[in-house]
Amino acid sequence: MKDGPNSNARASSVTWFRTILIGRNPRFTAVRIVVLVAVSLVVFNFLLLPIRVQGISMLPTYRTNRINFVNRLAYVFHEPRRGDVVAIRYAGKHVMLMKRIIGLPGETISFHGGRAHINGRPLDEPYVKFPCNWEIPPRQIGPNEYFVVGDNRSMPEAAHDKGKAERRRIVGKVLL
Repeated sequence: MKDGPNSNARASSVTWFRTILIGRNPRFTAVRIVVLVAVSLVVFNFLLLPIRVQGISMLPTYRTNRINFVNRLAYVFHEPRRGDVVAIRYAGKHVMLMKRIIGLPGETISFHGGRAHINGRPLDEPYVKFPCNWEIPPRQIGPNEYFVVGDNRSMPEAAHDKGKAERRRIVGKVLL
């Protein structure tokens, strides 16, 4: 068998390919892969929950078929706040709604002329780009409940999932 310039070039390219793929120290590369997989499992199972937006109720803030993350630790040190976009456990572990909190525990909420009113006062909502004409009589929010609604208010009231959400069903805050 002859060793020529082509066999030297092939051996050199295989060595570079192996170095790029595995690294110079295969044991160190294997440890890095194990650590990366372990950290990813912890982060994406316990800290950041990936969710897919389906539907138009949060337009234009969140478009349909986009992936977002829910910060499950957002409410460890404080309760949800007005204006937060949250994921709400709807049914089972993986079916969730993404809505904005507009009413806090103990408040009274209503809609008049398409505007949300909290305790009789109009709520400033700069994120609502599509106004509505909803008329909803005043409702008292319970001590462990929040009133949630989507940003796309142009939908008919009957077609829009909104209402009271118990605190225990709020999974976390949606990250942009």
